[in-house]
Formats: sequence, C-alpha cells, structure tokens
Amino acid sequence: MSITSAMYTGVSGMLANAEGINVIGNNLANVNTIGFKDSRMLFSDMLSTSLGNSSQVGHGVQIQKVDNIFSQGSLENTSTVTDLAIQGDGFFALGGPSAPAGTAVSTSNAYYTRAGSFRLDNSGLGLVNPDGYKVLDTAGMPIVFQATFAPGAPAAVQNFQKVAGIDSTGVITLLYADVNGNSSTLCYAGNGTAPVAAGAAGIVHIAETTVPNPPGMVKQGGTLFTLTAQSGTPAALTFANGTNEKLLSNNLELGNVDMATEFVNMITTQRAYSANSKTITTADQMTQEVLNLIR
Repeated sequence: MSITSAMYTGVSGMLANAEGINVIGNNLANVNTIGFKDSRMLFSDMLSTSLGNSSQVGHGVQIQKVDNIFSQGSLENTSTVTDLAIQGDGFFALGGPSAPAGTAVSTSNAYYTRAGSFRLDNSGLGLVNPDGYKVLDTAGMPIVFQATFAPGAPAAVQNFQKVAGIDSTGVITLLYADVNGNSSTLCYAGNGTAPVAAGAAGIVHIAETTVPNPPGMVKQGGTLFTLTAQSGTPAALTFANGTNEKLLSNNLELGNVDMATEFVNMITTQRAYSANSKTITTADQMTQEVLNLIR
C-alpha cells in the first residue's frame, strides 16, 4: 500500500467514525424521547487495489447504512387516558397536520410511529399527537368525535365531554352529557358518524397495523417513519387483536436506548477514530522520511 493510500484509508476511517459518534450522540440525546427507536451505524470495507497473486488491499471503510432497531421499549404509566402504548410489533398510523378531516389517508401516505402521546386538538374533538399529526382509524380517516349526540325525543341533545377510555383493541369510549346532567357512554363509530352503544355494530377502532419490514422505513423526525420499497406497504390499516397485539391506555412506550451499550460503543468508536488519526500521522512521518532521503 502506498503512503497516499494509507492516508486516504485513515481519512475514510476518521470520517466514518465521526459519523458513528453522531449516531451514538443522537441515541443518547433521545434516551427520554417517547417512542424513540435506537439507531446503529453499519460499516463496510472498500477493496479496490489488486497486488497480484490473488491478493487485494483495502482502501478504508465506508458507511453502509444507519440501521433502526425496533425492539420494544419499557412502559411508563401515566394519568392520561389518551396516552397509548403498543404491546407488540405494530405502529400507530397518522395523517399529516394538513390532512383534510373528512378524507381518508392511504397506507402508503400515512406516517407510522410507536409514540402514543395523543391529545385532543384545538377544537376539542380531534385526536392528534403533540405536533398536530392526526391519529387515523381503521378506515384511514382522521379520528374526529361528534360534537353532539341526539338520543331522540324527549331527551335533550347531549354534548361531547371527554374520552372516557380506550380498550386493548382500540375501541374509544366517549362521554356525552346534556344540560340537565344526563349522560351517556358511547363508542366512536367513525369520522362524521354518530357514536353508538357499546357492543353495537359499526364501532371503529384506532388503527394499529404491522409493517412488513420495519427496518426498511425511513425516519422523518418526531419519532415518525414513512414507508419505502424496502419496508413494504400494509395491505390495509388494521387494529390490535387484544392478545399478542394490545393497546395499553394510560401508558407510554419509552425509547429503547440502552445507555450502557451506547457508552461502550462511544468508547470503541473514539478509539477507532484515534487509531485512524494515528495512521495519517504515521503516513505523514513516512513521507517526511522519503523527502529527507531525496535531499
């Protein structure tokens, strides 16, 4: 290997490991981010020079991929009914903040996340995440509750009060009450549809669906992911079955970052960076020796 090649090899190693430190730093920075998924840097070597006798010499390292790890994070109990955690491999499906309230979002255009910190929007009727992305139901519609419910004469019209509960399959129980203090507990039956009684036909669930190949998804920030050709596309938005796939109300899934592992990776990456720096220093010293011989 020439001195120049040695220097290029050292530079490639320094650049790759510097990016590795960025990935580790991002993991550590998001250790308390709800629904965050850990990332790791994958490297590959570069073989480009033949030395004869079926021998090859490497020209350093390159970044192969930043891989996302979708292991389950630990759960944190909360006091908010609309805080949801998934026990299983699925994802919540969200529409963008500007998605029309009355238009279905396709599986290919939805955002996917494990972060279930959902709240009512400014209207007090729509279910959104902290950034305003709209939670979808199994019909692909943004979840919006009916403001009023008419039980029929002579009862007074009842107004939406709050989300009373969400079960393990994503059925949303809603509380309505009239001016006389009479109340009803009903279930969400779809965007633009009047709520129905528990157990009745027409109940619509919160979407919770599995992605064919989650590591193939692309991070969009805000703990959101979008689909790619590598990830595959769900055939349809489905809901948790309540057994191996469950929604847990009053819970949030924490990030899956293991701080001990990340610090070990940081030390290893720092040493690799220093070793590559030493390679450049040694190659430079060898160059100086050659120049001195010429003189």
